[in-house]
Amino acid sequence: MTIRRPSAVRTARLLAATAVLGGLLTGTAAPALAAVPDRPSLRTTARETTPATVTVTGNGRASAAPDLAILSVGVEATRPTAKEAMAAQTTAAETVLDVLHRQGIADRDIRTDSLSLAPVYTQNKDGDSKVTGYQAGQSFSVKVRDLDRTGQVIGAVNDAKKDAGRINGVVFDVADPSALRAKAREAAYQDAYDKAVQHARLSGHRLGRLVSLSEGESVRPGPGAAPEVSADEPTVPLAPGEIEEQVTVSAVYELI
Repeated sequence: MTIRRPSAVRTARLLAATAVLGGLLTGTAAPALAAVPDRPSLRTTARETTPATVTVTGNGRASAAPDLAILSVGVEATRPTAKEAMAAQTTAAETVLDVLHRQGIADRDIRTDSLSLAPVYTQNKDGDSKVTGYQAGQSFSVKVRDLDRTGQVIGAVNDAKKDAGRINGVVFDVADPSALRAKAREAAYQDAYDKAVQHARLSGHRLGRLVSLSEGESVRPGPGAAPEVSADEPTVPLAPGEIEEQVTVSAVYELI
């Protein structure tokens, strides 16, 4: 009986095929045997991404003596026709502007705010309205940079064209409000921060980072009434007082 043994080449091929098959089986099973990574709980994630916050509003004020007076000056004229009304208004405006120039007001400090022309109606005994004339008017904004001469300028304008020229109002201000606004802003921010610190302490937390900060509109002074007096008076008694700037901010802080 003859026993045949596999050749060396055949044996080598068999071993190589076995190794390849084993590698394929191992690679296929590897993903199934890989460990699943740990996932944080939903409760922990929510706690980390949504910290407690506090929203506060801060108010700040700053005051300074005014160095500027702004006058609202107007002229008007009523005539039978629109053309005549505009011509009369133009003459009155030129007279007032000439008075302002003689008072030392520069052209850059005089600005036309409005120009108007409107019909004047008269109602008869039957209740019907009829156009009986036209009224033309013009208003100017005038800056007086020497406060000591404000009363004199007011008197001169009132006396310029009698009823045609008038002062509608006066407001005192500062020529450069940026420094005053900056001081009010600092006070508003400090007020908001102090409130946030107190809220954090009362709630058993510590104050964290600033999340957001917004600023509202600043408050400026409003116009005041001016007395109508003749230019024969040396000065018109005025009380400029102080100019106050108010700033409001809204801030959101984290609580830790």
